[in-house]
Amino acid sequence: MSGDTLGAGSFAVADYVVFALMLMVSAAVGVYFAWTGRGQRTSGDFLMGGRRLTALPVSLSLTASFMSAITVLSNPAEVYRYGASIGFYGFSYIITILVTSEVFLPVFYRLAVTSTYEYLELRFNRATRLLGTVLFIVQTILYTGIVIYAPALALNQVTGMDLWGAVISTGVVCTFYCTMVRKQQYFHFPFQLGVMLAGFLSVIVRSGGRLHFWDFDTNPLRRHTFWTITIGGTFVWVSIYGINQAQVQRYISCKSIHHARASLYINLLGLGSILLCSVFAGMCLYSVYKNCDPWTAGLVSAPDQLMPYLVMDILGDYPGLPGLFVAAAYSGSLSTVSSSINALAAVTMEDVIKPHTNVSEKHLSFISKGLSFTFGVLCIGMAGLASLMGGILQAAISIFGIIGGPLLGLFTLGILCPFANSKGALSGLVAGLVVSLWVGIGAHIYPPPPELTRPLPLTTEGCNFTTDSLNWTSTALPTQLNAITATPVHNHYNHWYSLSYLYFSPIGTIISMSVGLIISVFTGGYWQKVEPRLTLMKEDTTLYYLIKFFKDRVSA
Repeated sequence: MSGDTLGAGSFAVADYVVFALMLMVSAAVGVYFAWTGRGQRTSGDFLMGGRRLTALPVSLSLTASFMSAITVLSNPAEVYRYGASIGFYGFSYIITILVTSEVFLPVFYRLAVTSTYEYLELRFNRATRLLGTVLFIVQTILYTGIVIYAPALALNQVTGMDLWGAVISTGVVCTFYCTMVRKQQYFHFPFQLGVMLAGFLSVIVRSGGRLHFWDFDTNPLRRHTFWTITIGGTFVWVSIYGINQAQVQRYISCKSIHHARASLYINLLGLGSILLCSVFAGMCLYSVYKNCDPWTAGLVSAPDQLMPYLVMDILGDYPGLPGLFVAAAYSGSLSTVSSSINALAAVTMEDVIKPHTNVSEKHLSFISKGLSFTFGVLCIGMAGLASLMGGILQAAISIFGIIGGPLLGLFTLGILCPFANSKGALSGLVAGLVVSLWVGIGAHIYPPPPELTRPLPLTTEGCNFTTDSLNWTSTALPTQLNAITATPVHNHYNHWYSLSYLYFSPIGTIISMSVGLIISVFTGGYWQKVEPRLTLMKEDTTLYYLIKFFKDRVSA
């Protein structure tokens, strides 16, 4: 890298045009569907698309919902620093879709719940539902703050856009079209997904030696291995696809359970494509900066800013392409934030407002839109907290692990264990939350040493500039410096906190289920009668019909 690339260029007029066009299309789609969808008079229509949708648009919206700027910016940086082992997420995606399709989808679709937390009251009691709702709201607001903050931080660093201007503009556009109407999201998501993939493909022009893929070490303290990503990743993604309101309200809005199942499996193609693109983009990062690491050199203040820096560096001479990548990052945030805001509005409506009010459906629809606006403002404010959470990918997965893990255990307990009762469910949820919080906060206070995280070597030996030009106002220490100064001394007391952050979710789920089962057995749960529709029945599974099909063929 030569001295004249230190600033990595700046936005040209064409880049601003491409970026502005993306925001305008997003806003225009919201206005168009708000106008054409004026007949949506019920809150159910607003929140679930009227349960008339087919598999394809729903599958695209499922993919885009949690493929945010975190994916566009953080996955390539992860590959750059630690190697391509995140490619193992492909296995966890497959297991996740199988489990969601066979265990959670049949029950939620049969009950036709607007909020997944309605299920907790039907299966257990009101207190369990309220606690589940509160945990979901906290988790989603924290996560959405990261999603809004991520592109704003990175783009501020490399394009000179004002940080809080970027935060507010992202949040305002998301809130605007989410408040206008729900239905538009299913048809808008293909556009967002296309922009995200185009942004990735605009930078995948070369690749480098950053594979470091086949790591089968079973040590649970290691940050990323085949086992941590496949097992831990499966629990995290099942908590998103199986029980998270933002995803569940999508696939139960399909017109039949077959369309709902198909939407999940088609969505796998989208997840795989984006994962593959982000791994290749990370290799591209390394091929360009293997001899001169911008992070170690202080040219960017966090690893999450490496991708936009690369874009401005190698594509700055092609007006419009940097704008396309910026649009990809923002489009990712747009899809995720709007999903989250709508899910927050749905659970607040169904779990907090409806049980205590008696107003018409028309008024409920207006209240729902007002809630979307309120949560949008709240999430924009929460973006400030995201600056304290460290690396955005790890922070996001940690949030889903610490809070989503115990919630996954609670729902699994209700669906798979007929003798689980409300005492067991509440006790298990609280126990799982306490343990996962303890481990998660401990890991933040005592981060694991480099021998467990194993960042790959980076160098500045090939850099061609003088030290005066370096920007040492960074908010995150470079890798080598960080390893020396920022890692606390580890001893056998805090070694437990070095557990891979991907295992926060399995711990919360397993503790929640184990305590829940034990308490249920000791409090008479074995003798209780549960409505069959609230648990998984053998007729719900594809396996049942496969066995039946083969039996019929043999007997024939």
